[in-house]
Amino acid sequence: MKKTLASVLTTALVVGAASTTFAAANPFSDVPAGHWAYDAVTQLAADGVIEGYGDNTFRGDQSITRYEMAQMIAKAMAKNPSGVDKAMLDRLAAEFSEELNNLGVRVANLEKHSDMVQWHGEVRYTYQSNRREMVRGEGKTKRNVNENLLRLEPKAEVNDHWTINARLDAVNAMKEDTATDVSLKRVWAQGDYKNFSIKLGKFPDLVPYDKNMMFFNQMSGVELNYKGGDFSAQVRAGRIAFNGDTKFSNAGYLQNGGLLSRNDDDAANIQSVALTYAPGKFSITGAYYHLSSEWFRDFDYSKDGNTDKANIWEAAASYRFDKNAALTAAYARNSKADFSKHAHIFQFDYKGAKPATKGSWGAHLAYRYLGANAVIDTSTDGVLGNSKGWEVGFAYIPFKNIQLRGIYSNGHDITNHGKTEKLFGRVEWFF
Repeated sequence: MKKTLASVLTTALVVGAASTTFAAANPFSDVPAGHWAYDAVTQLAADGVIEGYGDNTFRGDQSITRYEMAQMIAKAMAKNPSGVDKAMLDRLAAEFSEELNNLGVRVANLEKHSDMVQWHGEVRYTYQSNRREMVRGEGKTKRNVNENLLRLEPKAEVNDHWTINARLDAVNAMKEDTATDVSLKRVWAQGDYKNFSIKLGKFPDLVPYDKNMMFFNQMSGVELNYKGGDFSAQVRAGRIAFNGDTKFSNAGYLQNGGLLSRNDDDAANIQSVALTYAPGKFSITGAYYHLSSEWFRDFDYSKDGNTDKANIWEAAASYRFDKNAALTAAYARNSKADFSKHAHIFQFDYKGAKPATKGSWGAHLAYRYLGANAVIDTSTDGVLGNSKGWEVGFAYIPFKNIQLRGIYSNGHDITNHGKTEKLFGRVEWFF
């Protein structure tokens, strides 16, 4: 592309709001560091507004066409300048309106929307060794997991309030050397306003308190959140899977000495409400979940004798002593169940690993009692479903955006009192 240094400097003023620190590296051999246009040229190249020739030269003394100038203006428009820079851009856009209408505006719109899409994700390796006595005193069965996961999480801005969000996963089972296709795990529209937000689609199934027990990975439906001062509220309604989409569905549990595994009931209806009060270092949350699914009737788990309902109450409280130490406790009960109907946790956290901070680390110690019919899907990577026991874990950031995690748990099955044990390790690369 042919350019003149005068036009380049004019465009530099337009994009000045987009970047205030000039690039350190010089991409062009014919624009030395002492050149009067060095800062503008190198910054525009770094911003993607101008390009050089294949021999790494800029050739700034050559003439420029109106079409080429329109292309630079279109790219500058994608930087969303403001103030004086925007006023200058508006004057240039008016001068080159015909060229922009023919091509440049379409380029600008494309670049603008491209800038509004953000991609994040992770690659991780996970090792698990799950051990459980199916019959007390007769030895543990062992199930090991070695897998790699690729996770992509795009986020696209629709306007000042609404975004489109998604999660895509692909898993490689290392022992079998098999891999899944990339699957869409979540996709939802989210509207964020001053005191409330709304989610529509398949979104993360999170209750707004730290270390919550009732975590299903994701649900499909609608979620409303409100926050005003120290008070927040959440209301949800929709459907949630009871198949392999949940952690506990693959583990099974014991009832009267026999091993049960969840069936492939497509989904359960769910409605929930949660209220949180968090003044300063202390917070308290109360939550209620109503679920209906043929799964409950199939396994005759209820004291009613024949129901497809689950009514689960949950209460949680946490206290942060200082920036390093925090204590969390929670209790849940399914009023419809007649066995494995209680759950509670106590967890102490010290410090915390922050992926963006090299050398940061955190550790936790917890006791968990996870009745399978009170916690439909356990949110921990430690103590197994329908078990009670102790758990210790750590996380460390050896390099920026790389995290090492490890958890060990030891306990007993709630139903048959057989021993349970789990070793969990994970390496995560965030991007």
